Amino acid sequence: MSNKRVFHLHLVSDATGETLNMVARAACAQYEDARPIEHVYALVRGPKQLERALGEIENAPGLVMFTMVNDQLRERLEKRCAEIQTPCISVLDPAMQALGKYLGKESSHKPGSQHIMDAEYFDRIAALNYTMSHDDGQSAGDLNEADIILLGVSRTSKTPTCIYLANRGIKAANIPIVPNAPLPPDLESVEHPLVVGLTTSPDRLVQIRKNRLLSLHENTDTDYVAPDVVADEISFARRLFARNGWPVIDVTRRSIEETAAAVLNLYNERQRSA
Repeated sequence: MSNKRVFHLHLVSDATGETLNMVARAACAQYEDARPIEHVYALVRGPKQLERALGEIENAPGLVMFTMVNDQLRERLEKRCAEIQTPCISVLDPAMQALGKYLGKESSHKPGSQHIMDAEYFDRIAALNYTMSHDDGQSAGDLNEADIILLGVSRTSKTPTCIYLANRGIKAANIPIVPNAPLPPDLESVEHPLVVGLTTSPDRLVQIRKNRLLSLHENTDTDYVAPDVVADEISFARRLFARNGWPVIDVTRRSIEETAAAVLNLYNERQRSA
């Protein structure tokens, strides 16, 4: 008999739902047996949109989590959920109340305020454009414009980590390390970017590379997944990092988000000490 707990999780937001989705998934991740069936209702800013969401909630009762700044819509949602005895939680209330108390001010009550097209928004767009054009060693002539440069052998999560960083407004380039292949000449002279090496365990890397080849229906009888060759690649990269004094992050058991957070910690420490 399965111990998995399947339940309906309704996410109601007056904005894109991105914040709500991240909070919900972070909470559910703490319960290994939880298997939520997600129902997402984004841009709920009027009575008609709310009624459609409430209809779905009544048809499939479960836990309701919401982010909503309109008091009338919020009260309507909470009242209906109470009537059908469905738990209803405002995920931002504790943070908003603490912040308001500390600042001594009321919030702006603007839905989706974090998505305003301000200077930070355009900085993120510029960072994404830079990162995409400097993926996997491309356009290596202007590396000094990067905020962060990631190095590592193939399949050490360089690209997805850079994309994650770019979404935070960080211009991130990545360069693959291939034994006996030269690195971009400009890498030796960069002053502005933080250069970080990514490494992993040989066994884990072999597994990841094999899965990649299998997904592409390619032959796995190759040096690309040979344990001895992979171990040599990682050793070569580690020596390179040590020789240049570059900080190293082991991504063996890290998610992309955790790797990016570790990189950002190094970056912020460097900024503070500058």
